[in-house]
Amino acid sequence: MPLFRFLVLTLGAARAKTGIQSLAATACAVLGMTLISTTPVSAASIGLNSPEAKAVIQTYFEENITPWLSEPTLLGAIRDQNETTASLSEADILQFDKVWRAQVVTEDRPMVDQVIHSNIANFFVHSVAGNGGIITEIFIMDAKGLNVAASMPTSDYWQGDEAKFQQTFSVGVGAVHVSDIEFDPSTDVSQSQVSATITDPATGEPIGAITVGVIADILM
Repeated sequence: MPLFRFLVLTLGAARAKTGIQSLAATACAVLGMTLISTTPVSAASIGLNSPEAKAVIQTYFEENITPWLSEPTLLGAIRDQNETTASLSEADILQFDKVWRAQVVTEDRPMVDQVIHSNIANFFVHSVAGNGGIITEIFIMDAKGLNVAASMPTSDYWQGDEAKFQQTFSVGVGAVHVSDIEFDPSTDVSQSQVSATITDPATGEPIGAITVGVIADILM
């Protein structure tokens, strides 16, 4: 099935699950007095980091994102990059990461553009735009934890030293990691990142990982 057709079907299923819920201020009675909080609601105050909340995010990921991970075009992009980066040393990786960090804040950024302008990256961009506001970003990594494709530039090129990679690819097949849900006062929303190992169905071996940023408030 062509990549675009596959993604249109997947996005249709994702949109059907979308339902926007706004957070409301809470009131409580203490010693017969009603107190209304004027402090912004935080993720912690509404229990968004409970196991139940993280389970909701993981379920959304498994139902809507996991089907992409067996798509031949996505797998092919990771396999191709793994062949290119297999021989890189740690020093090489750190140098590439340094170049990326320098380019990401400039207009002339060939390294960054290669990651955010590809068939897979374009699909990720459309996914972010067309899923009802649930997804904020998507990117995939190779076996070294280096970016392969992304919906938008990430702050760094190498994710190998972060939980999104260490708790997925480094753990093995079937591993999923849901980050702590953090409330952002500037946007008044709570966000999380859910990551998972990408496994090559031809070999049964991990070949990379994916990270998807989500607005937790919409899913709760």
